[in-house]
Amino acid sequence: MSISERQIEERQLRKERILTGALEVFKSRGLESATMEEIAEKSGFGKATIYYYFQSKEEVFSAILENGWMILWSNIEPVISKISNPRKKFITVLLKTAETIRGRPGLFEFLFNVPQKITFDKQPWRKHQNRLYSTLNDLLEEGVKKGQFPKINPKLLFKA
Repeated sequence: MSISERQIEERQLRKERILTGALEVFKSRGLESATMEEIAEKSGFGKATIYYYFQSKEEVFSAILENGWMILWSNIEPVISKISNPRKKFITVLLKTAETIRGRPGLFEFLFNVPQKITFDKQPWRKHQNRLYSTLNDLLEEGVKKGQFPKINPKLLFKA
């Protein structure tokens, strides 16, 4: 039995609703205090539905982070390939990032404020986060070499 496109869309919409509800729960209660029951209630589903999509609250938490970093990267990636000047590219990336954040400020506030040291075994969002950070660092290194940014350590400039 194959799944129709409509069913795939409906599943994706349910999953997005779960992640939106879970984001509110995690922001107000934190990871440790949040429960799958609260996530289900905030999402408008029963607990069984939540468990159909996610095995644990940590998996929901990870999905929020991965989704956020993927959204950010997918909005920035086209900009990176179109512009060759490091300074212009960096400024455009910052502007595109701000535009993306403005569209879903709650998600990105959460994304950037989540503790840096999370003890989950699986951290699928890290590949997207690292790709973005690496790209920005490479832009700064290239810009410093070409004299488009101050001659300081690009890693320090990145942190600033």
